[in-house]
Parts: sequence; structure tokens; C-alpha cells
Amino acid sequence: MRKGDAVGERNGKQSLLEGWNSAPNLVTYARIALVVVFVVLLVAAGSQPTADLADPGRLSDALPASASGDVGLRWAACIIFLVAASTDKLDGWLARRTNAVTELGKLMDPIADKLLILVTLVVLSVFGEVAWWITVLFLVREIGITVMRFFVIDTGGRVIAAAWPGKLKTLFQCIALTMLLAPLYATGLAARWTRGFYALGMAFLVVALVLCWYSGLEYVIKTVRAAKAAPASNGQTSKE
Repeated sequence: MRKGDAVGERNGKQSLLEGWNSAPNLVTYARIALVVVFVVLLVAAGSQPTADLADPGRLSDALPASASGDVGLRWAACIIFLVAASTDKLDGWLARRTNAVTELGKLMDPIADKLLILVTLVVLSVFGEVAWWITVLFLVREIGITVMRFFVIDTGGRVIAAAWPGKLKTLFQCIALTMLLAPLYATGLAARWTRGFYALGMAFLVVALVLCWYSGLEYVIKTVRAAKAAPASNGQTSKE
């Protein structure tokens, strides 16, 4: 056994690349590949009148007669997004089922989620379907936490898995973006119900934003506490 491995074992910490080819991690890689397919379809579909439809002050207005984008491709992008988002539960279930929870998985799983969500938000903002201030606030928080995760790894710390506020945030994000991506206005549903659907989707997105910052603050606090506790733990080990 190498010295580094022995030290890692004594400290009870896995190597980052240990279990890189486990089934849960392979699912995570597949989800990242789906993000690429999704983005191609979403960009090819073009913009939709989602921002106008999500305005709660216009619930009684008639729906647009037509859209500039491709409705079929938009439906395809929406379905791919839903599939990619749903597999988040699959890799977590596999990790617990096969006892294959790895440091790499705890790192890559939230990154795959962030990649899917943030790319969607950026494209929808470029299309004018989601306000830029919402996307920027998501970007600042998610990129900041990801940088902190890499810093923790670089300094020899343990990656902290997402807590329930972060998981709830991801759930609201996925529901909201699925609703905003779906070209429901093209189905012939009544204008009031269609506009209400998109307004609800936007409300879910705002709830996700609040949870996003709350969970981010919680993660920072946990990381700082873990960093402070590490020296004391190491000192106790050396005395034994």
C-alpha cells in the first residue's frame, strides 16, 4: 500500500478518483452528455413568448397567434431536459443501493445539476424568456459554491454532500424550468389556464432562487465549521 493511500485510509477519506467508473458515476456522465443534446435542441428551437405568457397581470389576454421558434424542437428540448433532470435521483439511488457513494460522485453530481440548470437559464435569458437578474443571481451562487468545493478538495478537505435545502432547490428549479420550457400555448389550452401555468412556473423559479441562496449560506457555514474542526481532530489522532 502506498504511503498516501495509508494516510488517506487512516483519515477515513477516499481518493477523489476512487470509484470513478461506478454505475452511479456513469449515470452522472450520461446526464452531462444529455445537457449537450438538450442545448443543441433548445437553441435550434429558438425563442418562445414565455416572458409575456408568465406575466400574471395579463391572464385574461389572448395567446399569441404564432411563435417565431420551432414548437416541435422546443417540445423535444423540454423532454430531454426532464429526462436529464430525472436521472439525478437515479444515480443517488444507485449509489445508496450499491454502497458506491464516492467523493467524485458527491462532487460531480451537483456539478451536473448546475450545468443543466445554468445553461438552461442562460439560454432562456438570451431569448428574453427569463429576466437576467434571476439568472445572474443563480450564476453567482452556483459558481461560488462550486469554486468552494474545489478549494475544499485542493486543501485536503472532505466534500460535503448537498443537504435538504439544496435538494429542494434543485427540485423547484427542475419543475419551474420544465414548465417554462414546455410550449403549452401551442396545445390550444384556454388562454387563462396557459398564462396561469407559465406564471406558476415563474413563481416556482423565484422560490428556487430563495432556496438557492439559503442553501448556499448553509453550505458555507458547514464548510467553515468542518475546516475548524479538522485541526482538532488531527491533533487528537496524533496523540493516540
